[in-house]
Amino acid sequence: MSSQASAAGAATILVVDDDALITLNTVDIVTDLGHVALEAFSAREALDVLAAHPEVSLIITDYGMPGMSGADLAKAARQQRPGLPVLLATGYADLPDNSGEIDLPRLEKPYRQEDLAQRIDEILGLPAR
Repeated sequence: MSSQASAAGAATILVVDDDALITLNTVDIVTDLGHVALEAFSAREALDVLAAHPEVSLIITDYGMPGMSGADLAKAARQQRPGLPVLLATGYADLPDNSGEIDLPRLEKPYRQEDLAQRIDEILGLPAR
């Protein structure tokens, strides 16, 4: 289990998407799963939230955001916190070539709560639900 996830399986997860409806829906799902959810509506805002919250143990981010992609966010976040897990949620079947510069677990949009729960548990090394 991730050292940043509690023994009860709760983790602090940062949800990042420029679409407010998607962000808030994902925050609700993460909370329903028993985790603490923080939100950001851009990659730049996410980096500020990450800096202010050392307890974040996972970032779930959209790939296609204005200004800075989810892959770029992952790179910048890992400069602050090496090894921080990042789950890339995307509606793109194939990501642009430059996205391959960083290997990230992916979750295809649209996703169900069960799909997100499984990915979170896998990434954080939590017991299956």
